[in-house]
Amino acid sequence: MTGRPEKHSLTLRGHRTSVSMEAEFWQEFRRLAVARNISLNALAAEIDETRPPEVGLASAIRVHILKSLRP
Repeated sequence: MTGRPEKHSLTLRGHRTSVSMEAEFWQEFRRLAVARNISLNALAAEIDETRPPEVGLASAIRVHILKSLRP
């Protein structure tokens, strides 16, 4: 585990944004997108559309990943 967040740029509905997460979260996020045959941007946009306004995008992505790993 690296521990240090990595910053990556995503495009959501035509707007660029940066998201910082640990490498392990990025790896799992990519795996989820590949499994659904969609881009990271598309998956991030789906998560962004359903998150409460007070929850940051990186946090919403982490929770989405966690939920996807539960049986």
